[in-house]
Amino acid sequence: MDDDFPQFSAALSDALKDRDLARISELLGDHDAGDIVRALEREDAADRAVLYRLLRREHALEVFELLEPGLRAELFAGLRDEEVARLFEQLDPDDRAQLVDELPAGVAKDLMSGLSASERELTAPILGYPRGAIGRHMSTEFVRLQPQLTVGDALTHVQLRGPGAETVYMLPVTDPERRVVGVVGLRELVMEPGDLGLAEVMTEAQVVRAVDPAEQAARRVVDGQLLAAPVVDSEDRVVGILTIDDAARILEDAEDEDAARQGASEPLRRPYLTTPVFGIVRARVVWLLVLAVSALLTVQVLGIFEDAIEQVVTLALFVPLLTGTAGNTGSQAATTVTRALALGEVTSRDVLVVAWREVRVGATLGALLGALGFVLATLAFGIDFGGVIGITLVVVCTIAATVGGAMPMLARAVRADPAVFSTPFISTFCDATSLVVYFVVATWLLGL
Repeated sequence: MDDDFPQFSAALSDALKDRDLARISELLGDHDAGDIVRALEREDAADRAVLYRLLRREHALEVFELLEPGLRAELFAGLRDEEVARLFEQLDPDDRAQLVDELPAGVAKDLMSGLSASERELTAPILGYPRGAIGRHMSTEFVRLQPQLTVGDALTHVQLRGPGAETVYMLPVTDPERRVVGVVGLRELVMEPGDLGLAEVMTEAQVVRAVDPAEQAARRVVDGQLLAAPVVDSEDRVVGILTIDDAARILEDAEDEDAARQGASEPLRRPYLTTPVFGIVRARVVWLLVLAVSALLTVQVLGIFEDAIEQVVTLALFVPLLTGTAGNTGSQAATTVTRALALGEVTSRDVLVVAWREVRVGATLGALLGALGFVLATLAFGIDFGGVIGITLVVVCTIAATVGGAMPMLARAVRADPAVFSTPFISTFCDATSLVVYFVVATWLLGL
């Protein structure tokens, strides 16, 4: 993207205010699609439609494909019917399916009925899979080969069918029933002798099933460093392909979602500046209400031990330290295990192994922090109080790490999002638990 984007954006805004359409068209023609998308994301819906309609036709589709799905759907409302129909027809089938998810049902139905028969045939299979399945993200525009072809014949076939395909760098080889028997790369077709049989150069296919969870299938493609993978149905027939760029985008979206939920919010699913204020409020308010209600546990614990606090006011001074340490320890464990789950390093069956590992990690961290807390609290308030702080830190760190490590795995076992059970929930749980431990230890050691 150009370094002069701020100047471009400012000039575009000024031209919009003056409704200087000639100047707008000139500015848009001088910049690439990435800069134009950034500029569109900074404008309101009406001005975004004005800008888009002034793009050159060869530029318009590239810009549209770079927009977030939510913005694409919003942009449709500002375009003429014939412009919408033309754009919808030009989209790749997988992009078209994502857009359908964002549009009102009636609008989507009308657009699908207006598609050419060939494009409708490519899009319909994608829409037949659940939203969370990888089949919803596959491309149905691909070239498949048959094993009885020679390398030369296969290359000729790719040259004829390749221009309309999503990629030709990985080509599925299938039997007459469209079952995958292998894959061959474009490099092999170019480098190997033309009279060599395709069956001699193809390699074993690493397929994903159309009903597999999108994130899981995308992880297999990225981790396997595959340029693409065939997508097969329940009868092992190829129905599409998943390219590495689509897989990487799926993982990026999943990581954005996890990051938002670990921060006690829902993902916006569109650029920040284009999200209505109410949309941002809606993304945050549910979690704030949940946390506010769950924080009442902390208040209840303080109320139960109110007499102990009145007898030793110093106890109140260490409440932020202990609750903060417990919450941070649990969040660290949850974040680590959630990522390990996403990468496939552990599964829900490993919950006991992970829990035992986090017991040891938490106990070690607690011992280190407890030793420091013991020394500092002893110097300031005496050895008895130092013992309270030291023992409490050991216990709460052990509990927090164990719970923080186990909760994401339990969430995965019940098919919930591990990120939901991480930072917000665990922080609140650890706050209440650490206070209970703290006051129980204080009552025991200080004789309250």
